[in-house]
Amino acid sequence: MTNIAPTTEPQLADATEAIVTRAARERSNRSQRSRSALRQMLPTMTPWLAFGLVLIGSIAAFGLIGPYLVGDPATIRNIGLTGPSAEHLLGTTQTGQDVLAQLTYATRGSLEIGLIVGVLATALSAFFGIFGAYIGGFADEAFSLLSNVFLVIPGLPLVIVISGFVPAEARGLWTIAVVLAITSWAGSARVLRAQTLSIRNRDYVAASRVAGEKAWRVIVVEILPNLLPVLASQFVFAVIAAILGEAGLSFIGLGASNSSTLGTMLFYAQNGFALPLGAWWWFVPPGLLIALFGMGLSLVNFSIDEIINPKLKHVRQHARRARRARREQLRKERSR
Repeated sequence: MTNIAPTTEPQLADATEAIVTRAARERSNRSQRSRSALRQMLPTMTPWLAFGLVLIGSIAAFGLIGPYLVGDPATIRNIGLTGPSAEHLLGTTQTGQDVLAQLTYATRGSLEIGLIVGVLATALSAFFGIFGAYIGGFADEAFSLLSNVFLVIPGLPLVIVISGFVPAEARGLWTIAVVLAITSWAGSARVLRAQTLSIRNRDYVAASRVAGEKAWRVIVVEILPNLLPVLASQFVFAVIAAILGEAGLSFIGLGASNSSTLGTMLFYAQNGFALPLGAWWWFVPPGLLIALFGMGLSLVNFSIDEIINPKLKHVRQHARRARRARREQLRKERSR
């Protein structure tokens, strides 16, 4: 009787199935790691963060949609200075102009200036801070010297001097935004330079440089993702500073002459003697919007600080583990 031993070599179908299973497992592990890294870079949703996002979203919607729902803010009516009523919800100015219509257009103008300054200031600080620190040598020394020069110059007097030299007819929204961006990037550049000097010496950055990767690719792929929380925090702070700076410039008559902002509303309310006349509806709404928008951005910035600050980050991780442990305990108790 002939014994036929079973073959021990793997079949082709089994090998293909094993390869496919292994590849799917590796893709799943990579996607889980990427999702975990993304979650680590996002702030924890807290009541304060939710409240800040609601404030920012509400004011942004008011500035973006509001102008389409109101009339012309420059329309002059023969009713003079009147208080809030059913026809004019926030009253009128001394020339009969609707304050609510002015407020919607002014909010849009302030948001535009804040966004422009935030983008420009963040881009300048990233260029002078990240690029200079990575390249090193003379470029780093020159960029660092330039940052130090802008740091020692008082910001508000410099903004006033630059705005004062610009003719009133040429002092538009973009001009004010560029002036505010030029005078507000240096401090953020110093922070980014210190962070980049620390990241530049890490193993994965050194491996990319040894592999012959170009400088711009190392900065964009290896260094920049680690600095995204810092850049986000600096962008939020730049927007807050821009809106407050523009309001201060407009209040002293150096703001944008051909656009409406919350600062220009306060300027015209001051010139119209709104406070002595008791016309609170003229100056309280723009000041309140500036305060609320700044508070919303500050609450978001505090939440981003949890990612930047290692101590706060560990506190957040411990809180997550404690919540996960409580959920597991509740699940076990329910299963019993």
